[in-house]
Amino acid sequence: MTAPPLSGRYPADPAPGGDRVGDRVPHRRSYRGKRPLDLVVVSLIIVPAALLCAIAALAHLLAHGRPVLFRQQRVGRDGRPFVLLKLRTMRSVPAGAEQPGDADTARVTAVGRVLRRTSLDELPQLVNVLRGQMSLVGPRPTLPYQVSRYTDRQQLRLLATPGLTGLAQVHGRQRLSWPERIEWDLRYVLRPSFRLDLAILFLSVWTVLAGGGATASHDNDPIARKPEGMLSGG
Repeated sequence: MTAPPLSGRYPADPAPGGDRVGDRVPHRRSYRGKRPLDLVVVSLIIVPAALLCAIAALAHLLAHGRPVLFRQQRVGRDGRPFVLLKLRTMRSVPAGAEQPGDADTARVTAVGRVLRRTSLDELPQLVNVLRGQMSLVGPRPTLPYQVSRYTDRQQLRLLATPGLTGLAQVHGRQRLSWPERIEWDLRYVLRPSFRLDLAILFLSVWTVLAGGGATASHDNDPIARKPEGMLSGG
């Protein structure tokens, strides 16, 4: 499903010498109850989430050894970097080792495939939410090289705190191209609300239970395409 393009005060492409992204910043980038919602929901699910995380980490440890936790720098709100936490789903690669073109797919472990399909690999990001680096709902945090490829308009995506799930994830998830994902994210960034967050959380749980956690390749996507020689780390 493709998001209809935004219009009005947020033009697709500013004219040369015209307004900058900063000139189009909405006055309200969130709503008053967003942080309390995050804290209340996390406090309710943190114990069962920690138990599931421990079971998943133990399964990875027994099958594939250490490390079980993956850390990676991502770009947060207003372009501020932070360290994102995930359960590891790939085998580690020795520094300097040559890898085939489909190396990332081949490196995903058996346990990792289950974690990705059920989204359990994302559970450690509840720590990022507690730290205020992420929210439960918002655009998924991306890598610095991806952000460097954004157009001025696409950089509006960085106005919101990144989330565990978002509008793009319940409208196609990884099946969407990056430009399509960003369209959905922009619709959320520019029109956040408590009701919308609750709807996205409900639909996200439903999507995972329905088996919508599988990923797709975006190797040819102009934004997602990794720089030459770069491998996914998690």
